[in-house]
Amino acid sequence: MNYDEHFQDTLATLRAEGRYRTFATLARIAGQFPAARYYDRATGDARRVTVWCSNDYLGMGQHPAVIEATCRAVREDGAGAGGTRNIAGTNRHHIELEKELASLHRKQAALLFSSGYMSNEATLSTLAKLLPGCVIYSDALNHASMIEGIRHAGCERRIFRHNDVAHLAELLAAAEPGRPKIIAFESVYSMDADFAPIPAIVELAERHDAITYLDEVHAVGLYGPEGAGVAARDGVMDRITVIEGTLAKAFGVTGGYIASYASLVDAVRSYAPGFIFSTSLPPGIAAGATASVRTLRASPELRERHQERAALVKSRLQAIRVPVMPSETHIVPVMVGDAALCKRASDLLLDRHAIYVQPINYPTVPRGTERLRVTPTPFHDDVAVEGLIAGMGDVWGRLNLPRG
Repeated sequence: MNYDEHFQDTLATLRAEGRYRTFATLARIAGQFPAARYYDRATGDARRVTVWCSNDYLGMGQHPAVIEATCRAVREDGAGAGGTRNIAGTNRHHIELEKELASLHRKQAALLFSSGYMSNEATLSTLAKLLPGCVIYSDALNHASMIEGIRHAGCERRIFRHNDVAHLAELLAAAEPGRPKIIAFESVYSMDADFAPIPAIVELAERHDAITYLDEVHAVGLYGPEGAGVAARDGVMDRITVIEGTLAKAFGVTGGYIASYASLVDAVRSYAPGFIFSTSLPPGIAAGATASVRTLRASPELRERHQERAALVKSRLQAIRVPVMPSETHIVPVMVGDAALCKRASDLLLDRHAIYVQPINYPTVPRGTERLRVTPTPFHDDVAVEGLIAGMGDVWGRLNLPRG
């Protein structure tokens, strides 16, 4: 078999469908978020652009307190962690961060992972394996990391229609009495930008003696008192069994975590291969994350400004009839509906308007629902917003894209 030819053919298929992904080379400019330098692929020349698709929702990756804590920990502890947590890889910064996260979510314990993907995959697969006869109920739009964790669990799984509490109730009612159950869902679905009906799901879980596993990665730092998430905002955080979060979005660094009662967290720590065999977070990352969490717990004004900016962008796009998908969250999905046109729109925004926003194509979203995913931050001022509106209006007209 000609392996090279085979792989070239698979890539050609992606290109023909308009789904081949190209990565833009960016240099974030510390202290000037959301500005960055974009390096042209052909010439290597750099020019200034405004980033409109970052998951660093609050700019904490460049916050002075986070940078200082990171640099101080690197100077004092070195760059690397030294191994897995059980082989010289547990340091004071990990312990401090886990205590801070447990406090944030009002849980007995927390556990760090190398990424949010790993925290979902490792925890869901491990919990189900530790519960004989477990069945997992999963929202149809759950993230790929949750889906992989459920697959690796090897247990029975049942998919309920997205945010459909009645369908979930039907599935739970059909389960054998006394059987272990896990309901896995997200608080903010980042592609459709909607909230889960968390209180209603909690009520069902309690009625059917099920564990609730809530992915809050697009909500921690952004919603609720102290930025503890949507469950905290809705007043049911204490009734959620497991809260999973990330340090790589609103907290601005990298890594993932879970928070729950002590025995559950200890069981995952003791049995999950994804935790046991992964090198731990570097001390600088852990220290920076702790500084970020503490800063955001005391910074409601950043969350308020963030919501105001998101609402402004939505209203301004709607005013020029660019098709913004309905959303109550901070994410602004703009529907295009064609992979090639979505890529073309992204390229035109970059080339003509110095606006960087990546296309979202299959398999991240279903075919025919390709979109641009705009993420306003507290640091996109009025000038930046008007630049985005002008750029989107120009591109929509040039490509003759459907209007909202």
